[in-house]
Formats: sequence, C-alpha cells, structure tokens
Amino acid sequence: MFAVVRTGGKQYRVAAGDKIVVEKLDGDAGSQITLGDVLLAGEGSELKSVEGLTVAAEIIAQAKADKVIVFKKRRRHNYRRRNGHRQQHTILKIVSVG
Repeated sequence: MFAVVRTGGKQYRVAAGDKIVVEKLDGDAGSQITLGDVLLAGEGSELKSVEGLTVAAEIIAQAKADKVIVFKKRRRHNYRRRNGHRQQHTILKIVSVG
C-alpha cells in the first residue's frame, strides 16, 4: 500500500519501509512521529479512502544538506557578497501506512 503525504510544503509518495528526506521536523533520532496530512492512498492501481488515514514514521537522523554558496557581484561597483547556507533536514523511515 502506498500513500502521498504532505510535509514541509512538499509531497512525497511513500510505502512501508521507504526512507525519505524531508524538511526539519521536531524530535530526536529513534522517536516515532505521525504524518497526518495524507492526500492520496492506494494499492496497485486502485485508490482508497483517506478518511482517518495516517502514516507512522521513525526518525533516523537529524542532518544538514550540502553547503550552497550564494555569491552576488555587480560589475564595476566594487560590490561582492559571499554567503553560505546549509539547510537542515530530517531522515525518516516509514514504518506503516494506515
């Protein structure tokens, strides 16, 4: 069985046993969380009702993405700005759907 869940402003297609990387969620590694915003669910090619359907997940790790360098420059104006950013994210393992 699969489900499409929304978290962090993005949508993910998940099934039991999948690992996904999402925007940072509160919790420590090893704790259980519930994703309640289920948009679609189904098995094979047939769709099922999402009334009261939740997705249980376990937090594997809290991590940071690779560094992104932001460099701004205006020619002939002696204007240069260098800035870096590392987005925080959470790695989840889907325990069960439904």
